[in-house]
Amino acid sequence: MGEGALPVTGVVLAGGAGRRMGGQDKGFVTWSGEPLIHIAVRRLTGLPQVLISANRSLGRYRALGYEVVTDENDDFAGPLAGLRAAFRHAAQPWVLSVPVDTPCLPPDLVARLWASRITQGLVVARSPRGPEPLVCLADARLRTLLEDYWRAGGRRAQDWFAGADMAWFDLSDAEAANCNEPADLR
Repeated sequence: MGEGALPVTGVVLAGGAGRRMGGQDKGFVTWSGEPLIHIAVRRLTGLPQVLISANRSLGRYRALGYEVVTDENDDFAGPLAGLRAAFRHAAQPWVLSVPVDTPCLPPDLVARLWASRITQGLVVARSPRGPEPLVCLADARLRTLLEDYWRAGGRRAQDWFAGADMAWFDLSDAEAANCNEPADLR
């Protein structure tokens, strides 16, 4: 780990099927003339480890120079499957996740989340619309909590951290806006 680098593994969750985006791999959909994956990994610049959680276009993602991790199964089980994969491959004691389809996250996201962290806990973003659980910073020891939730059949990102010590991190609606459908790219 370089001097001054935060002990954080960053992960871009890019493993979805893109159904609402007409089946396109969202990471390579462009927003403001740039692929969403480029915008997402830029938010994680400077971290000692950056992972891309993906289930297709693996060669294209690997060509970006980051480690690519895949879900345990190829059934597109949702973003928690990608977060599980990230926890399994994280080399740092903290894991920070961002969804690939949220291009307006603030440039200082990592620093702001790090400043909000709590010991053995989780910082979850929220916007005026409510929790944005895929934008979070988690103590890597919470992997056990996620695995227990998964084994019990849980799949909702909003619920896996129930019972964990947590803090909120506020985003504006604009910062939390995601691109789920082609119309959202405008």
